[in-house]
Amino acid sequence: MIANTLARYFAKRFIVASVAAFLGIFVLIVLVDYIELMRRTANIPSASALFVAETSFFRVPQLLERVMPFCILIGAMSCYLSLSRSLELVIARAAGISAWQFITPALLSAMLLGVAATMIYNPLSAAMQERAKEMESELFSGRASGLQDASGFWINQSTPEGQAIINAASSQGQGMRLAGLTVFQFLPDGTFKDRIEAREATLEPGRWHFKKVRRYTMTDPPVDDASFYLNTPLTPAQVRNSFATPETVSFWQLPDYIKSSAGSGLATAGYRLQYQKLISRPFLLAAMVMLAAAVSLRFFRFGGVQKMVLSGVGAGFLLYVLQKVTEDLSKAELMHPLAAAWLPVCVGGLTGFLALLYQEDG
Repeated sequence: MIANTLARYFAKRFIVASVAAFLGIFVLIVLVDYIELMRRTANIPSASALFVAETSFFRVPQLLERVMPFCILIGAMSCYLSLSRSLELVIARAAGISAWQFITPALLSAMLLGVAATMIYNPLSAAMQERAKEMESELFSGRASGLQDASGFWINQSTPEGQAIINAASSQGQGMRLAGLTVFQFLPDGTFKDRIEAREATLEPGRWHFKKVRRYTMTDPPVDDASFYLNTPLTPAQVRNSFATPETVSFWQLPDYIKSSAGSGLATAGYRLQYQKLISRPFLLAAMVMLAAAVSLRFFRFGGVQKMVLSGVGAGFLLYVLQKVTEDLSKAELMHPLAAAWLPVCVGGLTGFLALLYQEDG
């Protein structure tokens, strides 16, 4: 009974510290993003401060998914340092409880938080990101689009009328609505036909509906039109697979995206990597707890706590670099998505486990 009560106490302290770290980073990122959006919308009279704040609020949750492991790392370190400073860990050890026993509640709590982050928080952040794109489009809809650079999203389609190459600066609704468009049209024999610039476009059954269009040809001067229709053989599923980035697809939709992309002959490495990352997230958070415990269980009276904390932060940073390297290798199809997602988890978990094993059991 004493062990169960103590385990619940340690788990509660860890969860409170982790949530506090998450909320603190959330508020900081919201403030920074809000200031940046206010700077970008300073010359737009219709942009109210409240609407900009709402846009920033919807943009931040997806960014926080990337720093969630660091929130767990900071939360676990602050939890164990606080317990060590108040001598609660000393009392626990004197009662015959080993370090592995009071680390286990935090490990289980981290895995539960990871499951909730994958199954609940990820779909919510993806939906909020789509809403943020719509709000950004409303904010900057009054600005002239102009010719876009060679970035953004690209799609190629062929019809009996010829070939069309579409470039969009941004997408909403996972490709159902596009903004900042440039379209290059070619005749069936490959001859260049015209270039079309449009502010926005919507996918309708069997066609693209472009709005606020300017058409350029080789012989005639530019022509402005309120709208323009372009036939397309693409289905909504094909467009979503081409324009939706893996980070904007929720965990529950990823299997269908992987299956449809593979059936259409499109690259699936990004979607497979994202799916494996979400599956491995509970174990990655548990690995962060192991790293934090390895550098936070030293008694204050022994000294050297500052160096241990810095080493923990450094280990977390190196793990982040390893994760980015494996992600880039996987997206370039130089590493299997399964290995790219689970390698940082194994490295972080084994590093923390071996460090704890050396400290506690010699």
